[in-house]
Amino acid sequence: MRICSLLPSTTEIVYALGLGDRLVAVTHECDYPPEAASLRAVTRSAIDHAGISSREIHSHVSRSVHSGSSIYHLDQELLNEMDPDLILTQELCEVCAVSYTEVRKAVRILEGDRSILSLEPTSLGGILESIAEVAHAAGVAATGAEVVGGLQERIDLVASRAQGASTRPRVFAVEWLDPLFIGGHWVPEMVRLAGGTDGLGREGQHSTVVSWEQVAEYDPEIVALMPCGFNLERNLEETGRSAFPESWRGLKAVRAGQVYAVDSSAYFNRPGPRIVDGLEILAEIVHPEIFPRTKPPEAWRRLDTV
Repeated sequence: MRICSLLPSTTEIVYALGLGDRLVAVTHECDYPPEAASLRAVTRSAIDHAGISSREIHSHVSRSVHSGSSIYHLDQELLNEMDPDLILTQELCEVCAVSYTEVRKAVRILEGDRSILSLEPTSLGGILESIAEVAHAAGVAATGAEVVGGLQERIDLVASRAQGASTRPRVFAVEWLDPLFIGGHWVPEMVRLAGGTDGLGREGQHSTVVSWEQVAEYDPEIVALMPCGFNLERNLEETGRSAFPESWRGLKAVRAGQVYAVDSSAYFNRPGPRIVDGLEILAEIVHPEIFPRTKPPEAWRRLDTV
């Protein structure tokens, strides 16, 4: 079987299932595991994100989506050359990958039978189900069950230990800085399982815009900065040049030095196996008295706000 992954998360899933040798094509954003970068990329971005601000990125994306254009381009000629049997994609987010409609059009051009597996997880359980679906489609259901079982054990361990916490601090998960978006889909669930309270996000729901006035009223005790698609270095860069309102300095989290930046691209935005690492990172941030740090320096950092 020849597999084409049109999502960084499904590329990670394929490797986690031991199917890296069957992967023939990926996206330009597939960077984990490192060997994925050596594969042919059948997509490219219509927007160059390097060096531009969150507001500029949001404006570019909004204009493209509203005009009916995709911010990703699919290389039909290269897809034909790679000749995949199974194509992994999604319909969940218009700005996360090549549109499902475009994928279907591209596949219709290919000769012979092809399978398209579209994954739509909105929760941790849904992410685990996606892994099982890919395993089933690739004919390695037993391996999928093992991988899912191991990830579920880690989730359960975090949840069980977090239940022993004496407090459940208010957490503000920031999915985008300008405009300000709260974390959606699985992020509020991750906050809850890590022993925190997310009073702004809703489990299983899309990320939404929130005002700084709402944030000030909520007055979070912990702020986790996880802009979509940013690694820790880019996160720190964007945070450093962002203009925060006066109310920012008055937040309890800021006054107490409880503001954290994370590698959101690796551990929070992509619905793949490393989302469980993201849960463990949140646990280390929210309840360090229960979860001593085990994650590397490039995974998350506490910011100096005092």
